[in-house]
Formats: sequence, C-alpha cells, structure tokens
Amino acid sequence: MRIHQTLWNAAKFRQFFDFGNREIANWFPGHMAKGLRQMKASLKNVDYHIPFSGRNPLFQESLDIKPHLLVLNKMDLADLSEKQAILKQLKREGVGNVLFADCLTQRDENIKKVVPVVTQLIESSPRFHRTENMEYCLLVIGIPNVGKSSFVNALRRMHIKKGKASKVGGEPGITKAVLSKIQVCERPLIYLLDTPGVLPPKIESLETGMKLSLCGTILDHLVGEDVIADYLLYTLNKHEQLSYVDKYELGEPCDDIQHVLKKIAVKLGKTQRVKAITGVGDITITVPNYSAAAYDFIRVFRKGELGRVMLD
Repeated sequence: MRIHQTLWNAAKFRQFFDFGNREIANWFPGHMAKGLRQMKASLKNVDYHIPFSGRNPLFQESLDIKPHLLVLNKMDLADLSEKQAILKQLKREGVGNVLFADCLTQRDENIKKVVPVVTQLIESSPRFHRTENMEYCLLVIGIPNVGKSSFVNALRRMHIKKGKASKVGGEPGITKAVLSKIQVCERPLIYLLDTPGVLPPKIESLETGMKLSLCGTILDHLVGEDVIADYLLYTLNKHEQLSYVDKYELGEPCDDIQHVLKKIAVKLGKTQRVKAITGVGDITITVPNYSAAAYDFIRVFRKGELGRVMLD
C-alpha cells in the first residue's frame, strides 16, 4: 500500500465526475408511491416511527414523524472517522436521537439500545402517554436497501430469540408493501411494521443519485453498471482508498475504467466469445466481459472488501 500511495501522489486522477447528459434523478416506482400511502393509513395504529437510514423529506412532510429515532445501518461498511461531525450535523438539522448499527452482526451492542431508547421516548412524549395499554407499535421507514428488514429481524433475534420474519435481499425493492405487525420484544410488548423503501420523487442531484446507486439503493440496470463502476473507481481514487489495486492485481492505481474492467475480467476469467468480420470471413474471438467485471467490482465494494468509505 505504501507503493500505491507513492504512485497516488504522482498520479493525475479526475477531480470531478462527468455525468454528461445522464438523468437518474426521477426514479419513483409505483410500489413506492403505494407504500407511502400505506404508511399514512397505518399511522393511526402506530405509536412511534423509526426512519431507518436515509433522509427522505417525504417522511417528515407526509408522515409527521416526531418523535423518532434515526438508525444509521451498515456501519461496518462506512469510515466512521467523522462520526462526531455527522452527529453534530444531524443535531443542527433537529435529529437528536441517533444510533449507529450493523444489523447483520449477531451481537451488535447498539441494537440492544433500541428498545430502551424508544421506550423512553414514547413514555416521555405527551402525545403517546397512556397507562391502559402497554403495547407499542412502531413503524420502520427509510430509503430502499438500507436494511430495514434486517433491523426487524435483528430485534427479533435479540429479544425473543426467533428467526426471520421479514424477507431480506441485496437489492432494493424486496419489501413492496407495509407488512402486518411483527413482534420483536416481549417486555415491553413491541411490534414493528416493516415497510417498502421510498425515495423522493425527485432526487436532489445527479451526485446524490449516483451515491444512492453505488450503495444499491437504485436498481443497477436503471443507471447502468458500467456507469456505476466508473463512479466507484472515481470515488475510490478520490478517497485514496486504493485497495482495489491489490484486490485485482492491477500493479498500480488507474483512472481508466475500461482498463480496470479489462484487468478484472482477465483475472476472474470473465470472457465471452464474439464474432468478428474480417477480410477473409467471419471468425470467433475471445474478449473480456466488461459487464461481468463491472458487476463484480460493484458487489465487492458493497460487501466492504475494498475498504470503508463515507460517500457524503
């Protein structure tokens, strides 16, 4: 890595990402709009609301989610060197109750804090004060693919020792409707409503949209895996996170996505046979499969194998 750093200091990489005429800022599938309507209809039965990672202004405007707890999930993939700065910024925005979590870890100490925190917030709020019914129903909301269902399952696993109640997956759109109440704790008796991920109808910028797509919040094919892979390479170089060089045996850092994908394809044996027209007739040649290489590059990053990166 020291050699890579020396090469980095001498390299001339991109300072800005060229979005060209791409437009990815208007992705609002029908099931998202339907999910938002279902959330509104469910509020009369809900005592407390958890916007789970992602800051969709629709939640605040449409659902009136106060008080609430913000759970920032997948922290095993993020660089937390700026954790205190993040908390200060959220506090300036009026978010005082924040937990960092990794819901896939079997023993996440922060997940243990969720029930005490929400119980205290509910009991201290005049809006929800009551003595006749000690059953709580919470709504789990957030943008797609941030781990809402994993959060529900983690609480069940921790407090009532039961398995999965919500289906999970590595891409957005697994949960498409507000589910029925799922018990996650006995003392106090707490139920959660899992919900589909909802993005704003218009993402504020292409930069934000590209960050969301890199994290798997927007379906890859809607943006293009070649574009996502290029933005990933730009991001890794920008953050001086050069572990991809060793991972794919590149020899040195590179700013050319076609060159990087060719190297990845060759290393992984991802090739395809295509016909080529020549002066003496058609022949079949073997070429790198750039799509397969981009697929691997993106997913290796999402699994945390290329280091921890904070995109914001």
